Order: sequence, then C-alpha cells, then structure tokens
Amino acid sequence: MDFRPIFLVVGMLLATLALTMLVPVAVDAISGHADWQVFAMSAGVTLFVGVAMALTCRAGDLRLSLHQAFAMTTLSWLLLAAFATIPFVFSELRLSFTDAFFEAMSGFTTTGSTVIVGLDKAPPGILMWRSLLQWLGGIGIIVTAIAILPLLNVGGMQLFRMESSDRSEKALPRAAQIASAIGVIYVVLSVAVAVAYWLAGMSGFDAINHMMTTIATGGYSTHDNSIGHFDNVKIEIIAIVGMIAGSLPLVLYLRTLQGRPLAILADGQVQWFLSLIVAVTVVTAGWLWLEGAVHPLTALRHATFNVVSVITTTGYASADYGAWGSFTLPIFFFVMFVGGCSGSTAGGIKIFRIQVLYAAARMQLRRLAHPHGVFIPHYNRRPISEEVIVSVLSFFFMWFFTFSMLSLGLGMLGLDFLTAVSSAATAVANVGPALGPIAGPAGTFQPFPDAAKWLMSAGMLLGRLELFTVMVMLTRSFWRG
Repeated sequence: MDFRPIFLVVGMLLATLALTMLVPVAVDAISGHADWQVFAMSAGVTLFVGVAMALTCRAGDLRLSLHQAFAMTTLSWLLLAAFATIPFVFSELRLSFTDAFFEAMSGFTTTGSTVIVGLDKAPPGILMWRSLLQWLGGIGIIVTAIAILPLLNVGGMQLFRMESSDRSEKALPRAAQIASAIGVIYVVLSVAVAVAYWLAGMSGFDAINHMMTTIATGGYSTHDNSIGHFDNVKIEIIAIVGMIAGSLPLVLYLRTLQGRPLAILADGQVQWFLSLIVAVTVVTAGWLWLEGAVHPLTALRHATFNVVSVITTTGYASADYGAWGSFTLPIFFFVMFVGGCSGSTAGGIKIFRIQVLYAAARMQLRRLAHPHGVFIPHYNRRPISEEVIVSVLSFFFMWFFTFSMLSLGLGMLGLDFLTAVSSAATAVANVGPALGPIAGPAGTFQPFPDAAKWLMSAGMLLGRLELFTVMVMLTRSFWRG
C-alpha cells in the first residue's frame, strides 16, 4: 500500500489540530495560568509533525483506493488522539499517559467518559481543550477530511459514509459541497446554542464549553455535577433541544434549507427517534412519580433531560439516575444501545438499523403466515435490498460480539458485573457515564485499572468508526490487496 496520500491527509489534519490548540493557549494566557506554555509547546510539536508529514508525502496526482481510505480513517483518529494527549500529560493535572489518552480518545469520539476529578477547579485551558476535542470530533474533523480529499482527486464520499454510517442518497452531489454545507450548519447551530445558554444564565466561558459538547452530543462539562450544577430549567430545556438537534441527520437540514420545510419531520428515522424519546420519558417519569413520591413536573423534568441525554449518547446528567430504583437501571442500560439518527454526531447502533431489522422481521412473519406471498421490506417508503439487510445483521452481530468481549475483559480485570457491562456498553455506544456507584453519573473512570482504560479506549474507537472500518484492517485479505 502506498501510504503517501494517507500521511498527506493525516498531516493536514494534525496541522489543523495544532491550530486549534491556540484557543486554550489564549484562554490560559488571559486567565494568567501557566499552562498556556504547555499548549503552546504542544501546538508547536503537533504542527511540526503535521507539516513535515504533509510536505514529505506530496507526490503528484495520487488517488485513494478503498483500502487506503480505510487505513486513513483509522490512522487519523489514532494519531489525532495521540497528539491531543500531550497537553493532558504536561498540564497542571499531570495525568498519566494512559489517563491522558483515555481522556483524548473519549473527547474525539464524543463519548464523554472522563478520568478527571475536580473539574470545578481544573485549569480553564484544559476545560476548553476537552470541549474543543468533542466539537472537532463531532463533525469538524470529518468535514475537514472531506474538504481535503478533493485535493487528492478523490470524491471522499466513502470516508463520510464510514464516519456517519449514512449510506442514503446525498442532498448535494459533491463531497466538498456537502462538507462545506454541513460545516456551516454545524457552526450556526453551535452559535445559536451558545447564545441561548448565555441568555439563560451561564457565564460566557461555560456557555461556549457546553455549546461545543451539546451540539457534538459529547457531554463533557466544566463542572463535576454536569448540567445539574446549574439547577436551571431554562438551561436544561436548551440542552435538550441542542442534544436532539445534534442527533438528527445533518443532511435533512440541507433539504430543509433547499425548500423542503417538512423534510425532517417526514423522515421515518426521525419519527421513530422522537417517538422513542417520548415513550421512554413518559414511562420513566411515571415511575419516578409513583415510586419516588416526586412531584409530577419534577419527575417529568429529570426524566426528560436524562433520557434524552442517554439516547442521544451525550452523557450529561441533571441527577444521579443510577439511584432512581431497580426499574430505571435496565431502562437506561438498554437505551444506551440505541443512539441517534444516521448522519448525525450521535453514537450508538443508530435508529435506521433498528428500523431495517424490524422491517425484515415483519416480512419474515408474513412469509411464515403466507408461504406463497411476495413481501418486500421497506425503509422510508423504499424497498430494502437483501444486501442492506445482511449488512445490518452483520453489524448487529459484530456490535454485540464486541460489547460481550469488552464486558468479559473488564470483568476479568476485577470490575463488578454492573460496572463491567455498563462500561462496555457506554464505550462502544459512545455514551459517557456508565451505571453503578463507581462510573455512574456521579462518578468517574479514574478508579479503573490502566488495562481497563485501554480496553475502553479501543471500544470507543471501534464504536465511533462503525466497527468494520477498524476491523477490516485486522484481516489478512485486506493487506493482501
């Protein structure tokens, strides 16, 4: 395999990452914190490596093959996370390399799991850096990659599909146009959420940080108690709207702007997604009201926020839902798997895959009842090919196989059943907090052994890149060409 075009794109992405490090440099410098020097040196090292890779790998009119696209996607995420680790290691926090890589990978994959204790007193530059990683990981770096690929005379659509798992038709014909349009929409949504947070009572610093982690459905906060720190109904409503907005297909926003105002609500995937949120919220709120002697409006408030947070794989918390009783634990455990819509910044299995399996199962039942009938499964009023069904079934098998192996690995390292299983789920689904007293909404992953953190980091990467993007590189046939 010719690695020159791969390293060219990765080098450009590293150079972009280095430029974003200047933001925490400015934040720490303005606040008078000495960590600005750490970010400045980290930016210098990252920029040098990135520019060196890009300059030394320029080689005429090279085109990316499918194998190179797979390799570039996985290598980009690994190297970006590795260089994003540097500030965590040398900052005032002095995280170990394992903890720093875990935090960086959690940020880039918009998982939101953290090993940092005492966020309320953490340096402002580090807090800003965590939020920036999630904002970039949500879609910024992918948009950058799609915009860069035309320089290599490659459409780049397959890379976008790898990251977002959205294999449906595109609203615009060219990858560069799609990247530009999605980038503009992403920025506009981000600015709107930041202004709303600020008007609702957040400080400017908190508003900017939470804006980045809300629209990216990442969940990093500047406070240990997450959104619960503010205890503000307006802020929670803004967060709910922002999390849902980030979990909807960004391509549908384009169609709306192109003159189809009902494009979002007419989409079957969105309808299922919103219906699921309403159903789970009502059940959870009813349980809190009846069993917890909580006022109905209070129960609805906490249930809505935390259910939306988990389903969208954001990971914010307004309360410790792990302490809401035995019935809510399985509810939150299972909705961890679901995730948002395809083509969004959310993680998880994605709603459209559940729709495809439902359509296939329904067709099979009808065939059993009427053996001589002809039945065709549909998704969004379009026939589903056999190839798509097989692909979705394969994904489900590999998803739960990965989840099972990760659960067993965490259990072998001494974690209790609930912590091991929920931590594996939250890693592969890119949710954030797990369940239980250790890594639940009120805890962190700091007490985990180093081996468990590396396993979870691998799980985050696999989940974010849709499993097969990484796993295909582990096969012999891939390297044989």
